[in-house]
Amino acid sequence: MEILKKPLLTEKVAQLTEKLNRYAFKVDHRANKIQIKAAIEQMYGVNVTAVNTMKYVGKLKTRNTKAGAVSGRAATFKKAIITLKDGETIDFYSNI
Repeated sequence: MEILKKPLLTEKVAQLTEKLNRYAFKVDHRANKIQIKAAIEQMYGVNVTAVNTMKYVGKLKTRNTKAGAVSGRAATFKKAIITLKDGETIDFYSNI
């Protein structure tokens, strides 16, 4: 199971990073906080002090086409907010 799917790089997360040293990741929906913490520490070589998780249920989406209304659902995902030890950072752009 691949625990970390991708980092979330949004303006809201950028503010969290600057003020509170927190980073956000999309993670596997079956992963727990202990597994997420271990994966972050192994991949980025940092010390994690806290992990907060939240599950997002996919929204219902409807669009009108020539064939009539087509409905579906956006994907459900789990997000983890990681708090790092003071003085440590994750640089996403140098790991490319």
